[in-house]
Amino acid sequence: MTTTTDAVRGPRPAGTATPGFWATYTQWWLRTPGSALYLLLVFVLAMLSIGVLAPLFWTGVGLLVLVIGLPLVVLTLLIARGFGIADRFLLQLSGLPRIAEPEWNRDKTDATGFWATLTRPVRNAHYWVYILHGMILNPIVSTISFVLTITWLSVGLGGLTYWFWGLFLPRNWNEDGSGGEWGHYVADAVPWLFGGWSSWTIEVVLYLIAGALFTFTMPWVVGGLARAHHAIAQGMLGRWASDDLVTEVRAEAAARGAAVHAEDVALRRLERDIHDGPQQRLVRLQLDLAALERRAGAGETDAAADLAREAREHAKAALDELRALSSGVAPPLLQDRGLAAALDAVAAASPLHVNVEVDPDLDRVVGPEVARTVYFVVAELLTNAIKHSGASAATVKASLRRPALVTPPTHLDVWVVDNGRGGAFAAGGHGLEGLQQRVAGLRGALVIDSPAGGPTAVGAHIPLGARPA
Repeated sequence: MTTTTDAVRGPRPAGTATPGFWATYTQWWLRTPGSALYLLLVFVLAMLSIGVLAPLFWTGVGLLVLVIGLPLVVLTLLIARGFGIADRFLLQLSGLPRIAEPEWNRDKTDATGFWATLTRPVRNAHYWVYILHGMILNPIVSTISFVLTITWLSVGLGGLTYWFWGLFLPRNWNEDGSGGEWGHYVADAVPWLFGGWSSWTIEVVLYLIAGALFTFTMPWVVGGLARAHHAIAQGMLGRWASDDLVTEVRAEAAARGAAVHAEDVALRRLERDIHDGPQQRLVRLQLDLAALERRAGAGETDAAADLAREAREHAKAALDELRALSSGVAPPLLQDRGLAAALDAVAAASPLHVNVEVDPDLDRVVGPEVARTVYFVVAELLTNAIKHSGASAATVKASLRRPALVTPPTHLDVWVVDNGRGGAFAAGGHGLEGLQQRVAGLRGALVIDSPAGGPTAVGAHIPLGARPA
């Protein structure tokens, strides 16, 4: 029969057995020493935090009418952050999952200046939650957990060993060698159970029973208290869903800025190359054709033929330069047949011997913006290998990264490896820096591994969920 809980959790993987009671109990016991140590230390930390934060904060509030009040409040918020970080650090002793760091700078803009920097903690809700935790909630919860922890430790361990250390306590011993402080009252109360027992024996037995009971339940009590602290810290000292949103917005803004800059650099470079190359040759071709027209009209056939040959050479050179510049523009093949075919085409057009390895699912999962960027990156890297590395061969590998075999791919990894002399690096204003910015525009990363002597390996790692900035 399937319960509601099982339906929510989903079916268990085949071959996975539910841990038995003793296996689970053993796991709780293994975490008990660390949890107990945490509960003792966090009480000291809580008393220290309330002793420091409360007077400093209320002094700052009282002095807000003066200039010194605001810096005192900000200082208190920063100290509260330190106490919260210390609490999260101590929580690792319990063996519970680590609590993620919050987003401490949640400003929409990176404002600078004295007052903007000074008041940044005041504008961040995390600081106020931390001071609430350090001044009020943590001292209360830590006091309760400290009392319960001390009770369970003292009764559990003390009860099991009372037969030894109880002998050293001062007591009234009887002539027959028996003695006790309160055992005879128990014997008088329940004579049918302890009739004929000495007071000392009754005390030892009852302490052993209490010690065994408290020791047996200690993992659940101590572990439960540690989990309560962890739950409170997770909600107050941990990362919020809004923090992930802030990070996402910043990443999108950074990607948008990188994309805009990369496109601006690419357009300026294309404009410069057209001006310095084909445009000059076309101007020269125009002059040659005008001179050819004059020579032909004057009947100078030999000179006209020479000018015609020169014009043809200039036209051919301009056409070659335009073809070279067109490598920076996505070919129709990319749109018509997909990225795999475009990579094969750019590899076939290269004078290098290029081996292409492409995942068969590439065109099915890669969007047009990612495909265009990958094509530009591969074309540029192969061009760099021809011009600068002295390479004779290269490998282009495009693979899809899957966290597991049954999950959809999350990233596209493209590597271009050549056997050149190496030494490539991203310098300001050069091609590799432009590729980094282009890839960053899709929230990806460009990795360069090019030791002196080669080989050079450049990898572009792009999330498949990326959208153009």
